[in-house]
Amino acid sequence: MSKLKVVVAGAGFAGLETAFLLRHRLHEKVDLTLVSNESDFSFRPNSIYIPFGSDEQDLKIPLVEPTTRQNIRLMQASVQDVDPITKTLYTDGGRLTFDKLIIATGAGMRPQEIPGLDRFGATIWTPKAMRQLGVAIERVISRAQEGKASTMLFLIPPNNKCAGPLYEIVMMTETHLRRKGVRKSVKLVWTTSESSYVQAFGPRLHELVTEEFANRGIEGHVAKVVREVSEASVSFADGDVIPYDELVSFPPYVAAVSYPALPGDDRGFIATEFESRRVRRHEHVYAPGDAGDFPVKQAFLAFLQADAVAEDIAADVLGHERPRVTFDPVSMCVMEQFDKATFAQVPLRLTGDPKRPVEVRPDAGRDYRVGSSPTWRLGKKLLGLYLPMRFRAGEPFHAGAAWQMMDVGLKAMSGVLAH
Repeated sequence: MSKLKVVVAGAGFAGLETAFLLRHRLHEKVDLTLVSNESDFSFRPNSIYIPFGSDEQDLKIPLVEPTTRQNIRLMQASVQDVDPITKTLYTDGGRLTFDKLIIATGAGMRPQEIPGLDRFGATIWTPKAMRQLGVAIERVISRAQEGKASTMLFLIPPNNKCAGPLYEIVMMTETHLRRKGVRKSVKLVWTTSESSYVQAFGPRLHELVTEEFANRGIEGHVAKVVREVSEASVSFADGDVIPYDELVSFPPYVAAVSYPALPGDDRGFIATEFESRRVRRHEHVYAPGDAGDFPVKQAFLAFLQADAVAEDIAADVLGHERPRVTFDPVSMCVMEQFDKATFAQVPLRLTGDPKRPVEVRPDAGRDYRVGSSPTWRLGKKLLGLYLPMRFRAGEPFHAGAAWQMMDVGLKAMSGVLAH
């Protein structure tokens, strides 16, 4: 019998996790091709350190290393479209046919949705944007050293799908300014369109962030919907106008690639079946991670979706009635603050309400954990070492003895340092 031909489009968290787990589970029973428009995988969660002096090269893993190790064909090309009927993926480097297709081309940013944002605001997404933010922070420090006051305004607009990194940046910035001895000269203002802080992750994280902002002297505002950005101020839908010297924003999300032949929403995110991440009405196509329609775009959730995809395909190949794992959205994250870090484990469910699409499960109980401690910085560093190590070797994040040890360690820490 011929091998199942699987094409993975996209080499971010979801794409690599799916490819590596398929090889781990099915060995040579599948023929794997990875399509990526980049030659490197970039460990984007640690790009938060770039504005404070880290080298972006440290975040990159050349894709040729793990793909060669795992006998995965690597094609460097940009995805253009897919025909799910003829099972053909179109790229600028040619077309590929498939038996199974995993679309993991991720999300992009569209600051142009907010008038003036792309012109006047620094953003956080790409390494280039993070370098520019570093320059803005240095401007603030230089002004303070000259005896001049500054206001830094942080902005989460509607349709941002993962606000967590900007929460990290504002608190890292506060710690950094303190250590530079200029904190008193800088006013930090936070505005978000969310109805509560880190809205998707529920009341415990809102309470923790509220306390952190108060302790750090960060002026925080929720339910502030931006209307327009000008050179020195931001106007909001409620009529407020907030002046700034430096503006930092995490822009609205859109799908990185549009697929007209597939069902999706008005932002291009592909409609999927919840547990398997199969594309609706197309059983041979999957969309894990940021390309799909789960409302929260986050690395750990992308891993969980990728695992569900790989196990669904493995069950099909091995003739099992059901996959070993389906998508269960229990998010886990560690948010850096430089002087400490915050851990959150959050069981989520869909609500069906576009204004609040996810919520903490009412029956989450002790599985809903939140806590802050300097010790959690160790957890952040361990994850930052573990994941690149696994991907460099062509191994999945959630598999094997290494993950079991990491999982045990995180659970032990959360039992002591979170509640």
